[in-house]
Amino acid sequence: MRKKAKIVSRAALARISRRMARDGKRLVLTNGCFDLLHSGHVRLLARARRLGDALAVAVNSDSSVRKLKGPGRPVVGEKERAEILAALEAVDYVVLFREETPDRLIRAVRPRVLVKGGDWGRSRIVGRRTVEADGGEVRVLPLRKGVSTTRIIRRILERLGR
Repeated sequence: MRKKAKIVSRAALARISRRMARDGKRLVLTNGCFDLLHSGHVRLLARARRLGDALAVAVNSDSSVRKLKGPGRPVVGEKERAEILAALEAVDYVVLFREETPDRLIRAVRPRVLVKGGDWGRSRIVGRRTVEADGGEVRVLPLRKGVSTTRIIRRILERLGR
């Protein structure tokens, strides 16, 4: 039996979302850089998955991460980040996006549930209006305290004496 491909295009994810909606199922979508995957990411993704029937993770491309985080990022390239996320049990689909925000992707996919971590205030969540206008919901999930990619990078540099 052939295993379904988890890394999909924007158009494919939009088709999957429409099919799920027709079948009365809920696609959950979250997005981020996911550079240096850590336990905070894993916990957030597991909690997000429980909010619907499938979880899609939209991953910022390398160029998008550089615009957001600066020239030293990402540490891990987009293809590798997508592959790592696709290997997680909680994740059903992974899609890359090149824009600085996932707004165009969210408008194309129209998820039933949009999830962000607790560092985002509801008013700042990109795509919130689109999802809520469609009758979907936006959820802000708490982050694991003290765990972040930036902190991991800082700790590595300190230990290397830089």
